[in-house]
Amino acid sequence: MLVFLLLSNLSFSGAVQSGIFGGREAKPHSRPYMASLQTGGHHVCGGVLIRQDYVLTAAHCLNDRPTEVLLGAHNISMKEGSQQRVKIAAIHKNPLHLNPKEHLYDIMLVKLATKARVNGKVQVLDLPAEGAKGLECSVAGWGMAAPKSSAQSVLQEAAVQLDDPSQCRCVFGDSGGPLVCQSKLYGIVAYTATRCNSYRYPQVYMNVSFFLPWIREVLEGSA
Repeated sequence: MLVFLLLSNLSFSGAVQSGIFGGREAKPHSRPYMASLQTGGHHVCGGVLIRQDYVLTAAHCLNDRPTEVLLGAHNISMKEGSQQRVKIAAIHKNPLHLNPKEHLYDIMLVKLATKARVNGKVQVLDLPAEGAKGLECSVAGWGMAAPKSSAQSVLQEAAVQLDDPSQCRCVFGDSGGPLVCQSKLYGIVAYTATRCNSYRYPQVYMNVSFFLPWIREVLEGSA
């Protein structure tokens, strides 16, 4: 069962913790599916809009008790006209994610209190039809742009390469942002293998295609 996807460096390093290391600033609003989960107006995790009323993220983000989702943002420290701030109505943690200190089945659906207004700067990202391996992909998120640096307010992005998940040995990091391959959502960041805050070690993602039956069950239950 390919629950995990393992990434290594391609042209840039991958995502670690709640930021994007070795990447670059994304073109404003070039990733209109990005979501910022927030508590008290502060970013705690990334996420991705998969339906007008649902955001997919990591289950361990629940530890920070997010209360709202910011959509349509490039700079999360500013009030941009494109932004939509939506309260969280309900949270659906994967039922097999039993221990908040572990990152097994580390995936969660966030139900929005009101539907997002889809436009040029807020859009839904398609789910994959099947698993991915050996693809060139990209990651994006807010937060640190280098190990132990200050948080970044503007959206960062980086290119990554999928590796063999059987090689994974891990100590956990955190984030919740998306892994995008061929314009589809293939992964949600879970942790960093071996060491956090390092360029040398790969990032591990939840394999979204593995969780499709559960995702569809939740979405259909609140259609």
